[in-house]
Amino acid sequence: MSASAYDGLCRHFQQIAHFEHFSALGDWDQATMMPVGGGETRSEAMATLAGHIHALKTAPWLAEALDKARAEAQGDDERANLREMAHQYRQATAVPQSLVEAKTLAGYRCENAWREQRRANDWQGFKPKLEEVIRLTREEAQCRSQALGMTPYDTLLDKFEPGVTQAMVDSTFGELKNWLPELIAEVTDLQLGQAVPQLSGHYPIPAQEALGREVMTLLGFDFNQGRLDVSNHPFCGGVPGDVRLTTRYDSNNFSSALMGVIHETGHARYEQGLPKAWRGQPAGLARSMGLHESQSLFFEMQLAGSEAFLGLLAPLINRHLGLQLSAEGLARIYSRVNPGLIRVDADEVTYPCHILLRYEAEKAMVNGSLEVADLPDFWSTQMQALLGINTDGNYRDGCMQDIHWTLGELGYFPSYTLGAMVASQLRYALEAELDSSLDSLLEQGRLADVFAWLERNIWSRGSLLQTDDLIQTATGKPLSGRYLERHLRSRYLGE
Repeated sequence: MSASAYDGLCRHFQQIAHFEHFSALGDWDQATMMPVGGGETRSEAMATLAGHIHALKTAPWLAEALDKARAEAQGDDERANLREMAHQYRQATAVPQSLVEAKTLAGYRCENAWREQRRANDWQGFKPKLEEVIRLTREEAQCRSQALGMTPYDTLLDKFEPGVTQAMVDSTFGELKNWLPELIAEVTDLQLGQAVPQLSGHYPIPAQEALGREVMTLLGFDFNQGRLDVSNHPFCGGVPGDVRLTTRYDSNNFSSALMGVIHETGHARYEQGLPKAWRGQPAGLARSMGLHESQSLFFEMQLAGSEAFLGLLAPLINRHLGLQLSAEGLARIYSRVNPGLIRVDADEVTYPCHILLRYEAEKAMVNGSLEVADLPDFWSTQMQALLGINTDGNYRDGCMQDIHWTLGELGYFPSYTLGAMVASQLRYALEAELDSSLDSLLEQGRLADVFAWLERNIWSRGSLLQTDDLIQTATGKPLSGRYLERHLRSRYLGE
């Protein structure tokens, strides 16, 4: 092809990727290293950077260049890259730069305040900052709705799950609600008489950190292209060649930090496995947040929740922490279903309830039927209905526990349960292709084969395929929630 058009677009989007790299490092530094007093100037700097990236994505010449490049495109991969470029352009041009900067500034200010105000259970101090973020998010959703011809909440979903709509999520989650409450009741009844090892004790944080790093190495994380740090809320950030993971430690409970590390390593392996030939191009990015969460949940739930993998973990835990746990004992601990307050610490059976709550809350906040001031009461009512837990007055472990809304990331939460569904479906497809159960593969020392399958079918494909096509190609079937139900019934009820 002639292609100055396509080549020029590739150079332009490579430049965007460079600025997004430093934006990601700004996020990481703010969460891990930045002194408390740096919050305001960092917020302003990140807002300026977001505005600059937005200006690059909305450059006036892009529309004509995209049209020319489409006419000249050669090959499916090139066309896929152009499709993803056009998607970024449509997303960016739907919102004015002034709003991007205002929302970014409000979001970083809110997040900075959240770090201390959550710890202090200070809802009244936090509320005005969250109200400003939600106000701007509603404004963003309205702009996107007018530009894209979609409902306001659908436009937010589309940022994280391209092509997914509220109607689709409502239908999928509606099916989930048909079987999940009964399953929770069956499992909790079954586990009533089961003894579970107690993990009470003191676990020095340096030992926990060393354990986490060894487990990351076991899981194939490349420390030459990434690092592990500490933050208030675990996350995986950075870019494929420079991945930044964080976790948080509790000296009285090693389990939460360890599972957090495993979860974030799943995200990291996806990033590190994205196609190197397409780095810096939209087609080289992770496909969606649902796909991203499917990888972290594959690592945390499909792998780390299995007794065979816990057999690999037990000697590492015992050596670093001076314990004498068995794989069977760890399996009892990690398969214990116990409704709790905190989403990131929830077992995989009750976890979807935490997402159902947040999904209903953010839909209502976007359409204006739920105001921020009423969020604590809504939260407590829903927690009582879904999990039998009262959160009245406990804001830090209730509606203040997550970081997502502080940054205006409404539309993200459904990705967690969609990811759990994808992870389960991938597991059964992997087992069929490798002609062995996951437990058997692990017992045979074939962990590398598991990672190779994921890299071949998910990681190396980036965004060259759209989500539905990627899942269909990897598993031979469209996404279905029945695989998650099958997995949970098999692990927790022996069915």
